[in-house]
Amino acid sequence: MELLAVWERGLSQTPVERALALLGAACASETPEQLARLSVGERDARLLTLREWTFGRGMTSLANCPGCGEQLELNLDATDLRARPKTEDEMTAAAPLTPLRLAAVGYEVSFRLPNSLDLNAVAAGAPPEVGDASMKLLDRCLVEARRGDERINAAQLPREVAEAIAKRMAEADPQAEVELALTCPACGESWQAPFDIESFFWGEIGAWARRILGEVHVLASSYGWRESDILNMSAWRRQFYLDLISG
Repeated sequence: MELLAVWERGLSQTPVERALALLGAACASETPEQLARLSVGERDARLLTLREWTFGRGMTSLANCPGCGEQLELNLDATDLRARPKTEDEMTAAAPLTPLRLAAVGYEVSFRLPNSLDLNAVAAGAPPEVGDASMKLLDRCLVEARRGDERINAAQLPREVAEAIAKRMAEADPQAEVELALTCPACGESWQAPFDIESFFWGEIGAWARRILGEVHVLASSYGWRESDILNMSAWRRQFYLDLISG
């Protein structure tokens, strides 16, 4: 089963690599390089669609109130988490990304949206001469910045320009940062909680994989069947035999 193989490989991968591996299994017509150059929002939109195809629209998650510590159970719908509807054709049709432009307080900049290659590079700490993670990301995504006739780098941009770029990126790629508006029923505290489709989906896949392998263990121990034969059975047939074993 391909999903089980992706899960096994992902145990030694970074979150970004896992996201790309999942998409690679679903988008065979695109190369790993093409998938890695999708904007983060485009990548996550595809992951959300893939998750819906795999486990359905409904999702259940937990969150802790920052005010009183109460644990909330969240019943989510994939439709509500999507910045815009994603068609099946769009899962295999990456549009070329053109640089965005912005003018503010005497500065003119052009920049592109962050992608998975950028996230991996920032996580790895490159380039070391640039400051914090957000500045490293801006440095990688900056195409050109000018103040009059002078060409400058990311570190020379004033904070208000860097913040304007971040805001423009968020507007252009809304699926990249999904936040849930939550209110605690116990104390009334309201807050914004980030939702990361990669980590959520990967957690579900891990739980599914462990359950499937547990079923394989029980059936193989009882009947002596090979793993491949058990995995090729339908879920209904596996459950029938498990019910016979448990009596």
